[in-house]
Amino acid sequence: MTSILTGDIINSRSVASKEWLPLVKTAFKTVGETPKTWEIYRGDSFQIEINKPENALLFAIELKTILKKNKNLDVRIAIGIGSKNDDYKNITEGSGEAFINSGEAFDKLLKKQNLAIISPWQEIDNIFNTAFAIALLTIDNWTVNSADFVAMCLKKPNTTQKLIAKELNISESSASERRKRAGFDEIMQLEKLYRELIIKKTNT
Repeated sequence: MTSILTGDIINSRSVASKEWLPLVKTAFKTVGETPKTWEIYRGDSFQIEINKPENALLFAIELKTILKKNKNLDVRIAIGIGSKNDDYKNITEGSGEAFINSGEAFDKLLKKQNLAIISPWQEIDNIFNTAFAIALLTIDNWTVNSADFVAMCLKKPNTTQKLIAKELNISESSASERRKRAGFDEIMQLEKLYRELIIKKTNT
């Protein structure tokens, strides 16, 4: 069981690729090597395997923070969970349930929202596609400051808000306001629920 993320960068043509492409590649390289684990193609489309499906949502959120640090950019991400055939050298040539589910989520569900999932479990899909739609009301409207704050919190999850404020060179009260505006605590609750349910499903 694995997860395949298929996506594309929104408004990529409005921003020079040198401003965002190296950051995306750096994030992808933390997962594995191209082209077996990830590939960027057609300039702004990508596929990447997150081999532990419970980590897929967190990676998607991290990718959102990277792109939304530029006020003109965003990203659409389809998460597909399932089995796969390992007989390929380039991820874009991969096959199996995870690839099919990711492609279907991208083609059908991302017309209405920027984050979606198809898994082997219909009840999971129903829960999280609804939850994602609600969460995206906040995430899709992150400002550059919100994206910076969330990125810092994800990078240093055990750091106090006081130290986060110091890292960002803002007051603690300003950090608290950014936390609220970004919906950080609620989004992390969603990520925790996703992680717990996916682990439960993949272990049964």
